[in-house]
Amino acid sequence: LADIPALTDILLYHVVAGDVRAADVIKLDMGEAISGLPFEVKVDGGKVYINEAQVIITDIEADNGVIHVIDAVLLPPMDIVDTAVTDGRFTTLAAALTAADLIDTLKGEGPFTVFAPTDDAFAKLPASTVEALLEDIPALTDILLYHVVEGRVKAAQVVEIEVGESISGAPFRVRVEDGRVFINEAEVIITDIFTSNGTIHVIDSVILPPQDIVDTAVADGRFTTLAAALEAADLIDALKGEGPFTVFAPTDAAFAALPAGTVEALLEDIPALTNILLYHVVEGRFLAADVLELEEAETLSGESFRIKIENGNVYLNDTVMVIITDILTSNGVIHVIDAVLLP
Repeated sequence: LADIPALTDILLYHVVAGDVRAADVIKLDMGEAISGLPFEVKVDGGKVYINEAQVIITDIEADNGVIHVIDAVLLPPMDIVDTAVTDGRFTTLAAALTAADLIDTLKGEGPFTVFAPTDDAFAKLPASTVEALLEDIPALTDILLYHVVEGRVKAAQVVEIEVGESISGAPFRVRVEDGRVFINEAEVIITDIFTSNGTIHVIDSVILPPQDIVDTAVADGRFTTLAAALEAADLIDALKGEGPFTVFAPTDAAFAALPAGTVEALLEDIPALTNILLYHVVEGRFLAADVLELEEAETLSGESFRIKIENGNVYLNDTVMVIITDILTSNGVIHVIDAVLLP
């Protein structure tokens, strides 16, 4: 009672403009108090909750509105940053946001959804990684923004996403396995922490922005022949471009399986090499689930290859098997194949 502004904020957080009856309340996913702050409405087991307070009596008539009785005092939510700091499990994240000058951004209007790595998640990174990132602010900023999505995306909506986009513009993959939800390789361990300007989901690992198709293939180590061929055909810049592209990438072993002298001959015949390489590229991002829906795919060479499913395996042109799927990149996706496709 000694802090009238704080008391006023709390009281106004219990008031909504208009005559909102119980039947209308349960239709809401989120409402807004006359203080301007949002609140959540949840229906669980026939019980209605405003944030964590249960509605125990409804629709009490008043001359100028309606009263619903709740069993706890509602406290106005803090913003994303203050919520994370108060929680105590995100000290490294808070320090990183400060270093990257992103505090004001995530205290802004939003709304934002943050996939927040805990201190334990940062501790799992290789030794001295955090220290190195604090010295490389552009890289740190890219990583932090990769954990942020525009809009308030609740857990029930996250699981409906296959590929999402962070506010950095980089894509991320959502997988649901045995009831567990993963963002790339990080597991979502706590969901739907409500804040005044968005939602926090807690993850158990730091997620790193993907590289483009070329850099991903080079870093992998299994595609040195493909990388050399792309360079010889002057296709590096094209596959580092915006895209998105889907690349069916033959491994070094796939190239080695070609008849002796084939690779060397192709490196001397750039038009033929270019045509073969483009025959492995499809415009657009086609995840494995999308590929399974196709009978054929048109490539950037202008020619198409056939797709069939046999004994649970996916084959291109009857004999080339897809052996690894859904390697996500910043400008597309890579599926690994066990042989070179020939037009």
